[in-house]
Amino acid sequence: MQKLVIVFITVFLAELGDKTQLATLLYAADQNTDKTAIFFAAAGALVLSTGIAVIAGAKLASILSPIVLKAVAGSGFILIGLWMLLQTIR
Repeated sequence: MQKLVIVFITVFLAELGDKTQLATLLYAADQNTDKTAIFFAAAGALVLSTGIAVIAGAKLASILSPIVLKAVAGSGFILIGLWMLLQTIR
């Protein structure tokens, strides 16, 4: 149960304010769009992309150690953050 809570909180916080959430917000701002349809479409897309990530992670774990996977993921986040910071400074 503890792992479930950690995954939920991590993914929830990572999704707050990201491009996907902002795109969903923009669709919902359209007066002529069914909000329920937007919710289910966005939720379905998140479920599908998460399923793909779980399958890919399980496959990669059979090839690479969890330490290597965490290092690669962490480095990727740092590089993306630095790239975004440099884009903001310019």
